[in-house]
Amino acid sequence: MLKENTTKGKLIVVEGIDGSGKSTQIDLLYKWLQSQGYSVFFSEWNSSPLVKTTTKTAKKSKSFTPTTFSILHCTDFADRWENSIYPLLKAGAIVLADRYVYTAFARDVARGVDPEWVRNMYSFAIKPDVAFYFRVPLDIAVERITAARAKLKYYEAGMDLNLSENINESFKLFQGRILNEYDKMVDEFGLTLMDGTQLVKEQQKQVRNIVKRVLRGWEGLPNPNMPPKEHSKAKAKARNTGGEA
Repeated sequence: MLKENTTKGKLIVVEGIDGSGKSTQIDLLYKWLQSQGYSVFFSEWNSSPLVKTTTKTAKKSKSFTPTTFSILHCTDFADRWENSIYPLLKAGAIVLADRYVYTAFARDVARGVDPEWVRNMYSFAIKPDVAFYFRVPLDIAVERITAARAKLKYYEAGMDLNLSENINESFKLFQGRILNEYDKMVDEFGLTLMDGTQLVKEQQKQVRNIVKRVLRGWEGLPNPNMPPKEHSKAKAKARNTGGEA
């Protein structure tokens, strides 16, 4: 069970299978929140320098098992949590996370790891103030990814699971498993379901409206790169226009 957020900050995350469009939406949200005068920071899944070399070496040698993969990703998250995410939240900043613990709950379980075991590993983390789950049909997501990538990666495609000798088919089957796990978590964790097939602009409008409600009456840290006078104008504009930029 994730802990409640008792910090001064706000945690907003996006989730979804590859090709769901979540990264585009969180990038747009990041820029918008900065323009509103907030101090905003970004964290990305599997980006800790602490385990980068180990991860790269293990992937190259294809030596990961589902359990070791799960443990290493949790180590990556714990390092970012301890040294970046949590301190920023305590300081009163907004932290945007492109993938959060739900990614582990989906991917690791899709690889056959025990659901309760994975959830217990991340029990130190807090529940986000809002967790967007961008859902797209499997065929659309797969089409987006295969069209954008020259070549799929071994673990990305779930080739370690022996689902299929064809890497494209393996990717589709693996993503299907992950999609099923995400769907189960909507009710379990109260994920905010978003239609990832809608126009980017329409999705972003909905995201901003939801975030605006989450931030209503909350000041937070001001954007350090915005002069105080401009910060006040931005906040006033957000209040008067319903948060539209």
